[in-house]
Amino acid sequence: MIPTLNRQQVREIDRRAVEEYGMSGLVLMENAGRGLADTLFRLGVAGPIVICCYKGNNGGDGFVLARHLDLRHVAVRVALWCNPAELTGDAAANFAILAKTGVPIEVFGSQNDEHRLAALLADANWIVDALLGTGAVGDPRPPLDAVIDQLNAHTARILAVDLPSGLDCDTGIASRHTIRASQTCTFVAHKPGFLIAEARQYTGDVHVLDIGAPRRLVDECLAAAVSGTV
Repeated sequence: MIPTLNRQQVREIDRRAVEEYGMSGLVLMENAGRGLADTLFRLGVAGPIVICCYKGNNGGDGFVLARHLDLRHVAVRVALWCNPAELTGDAAANFAILAKTGVPIEVFGSQNDEHRLAALLADANWIVDALLGTGAVGDPRPPLDAVIDQLNAHTARILAVDLPSGLDCDTGIASRHTIRASQTCTFVAHKPGFLIAEARQYTGDVHVLDIGAPRRLVDECLAAAVSGTV
């Protein structure tokens, strides 16, 4: 049986890594973004790569990924669907770093501009979905609903960060607007919803990446999940 962690259990790992082990959220996010870059290279992915971000930690992972792809001389650009001033915490810190690197960043704010997005995607070989994370529940709201539909309609293959935006990580139920990825890089462990047969059409191949949380902590949380105590 494949071990899984639901959204609450994933939050518990993050919390304990910071509060009990003294890890920085920035370190966890850095490890996530670098792990994404390593996986893309193992897959032989070539640019241009367009990384689509929103204002949560998934967006922060996308900012780190963009920086590491740029370090490896991969053509990359970032699309952001929020005002940078709305970013907080580790995501805000990584956006500030990325903004100084020269990596192209297109800020769409709260608007759906399909013509501008089409131009940004025109020559993309890959799209990275770093829009919504495990905490998202229900249908994606505007403008992300239309953005997701437009990304799915593009010919580029899609890699999803942690989970395809629009897919419920616990139930595997897809909203009306759900990313159809060919690859999904999820963190720490599989999510229960990924094991639902219908979810495969959205996740594609799933790669489980560590974020540097201590093995003892991960094993404790996996054991608690199996026993139903968390």
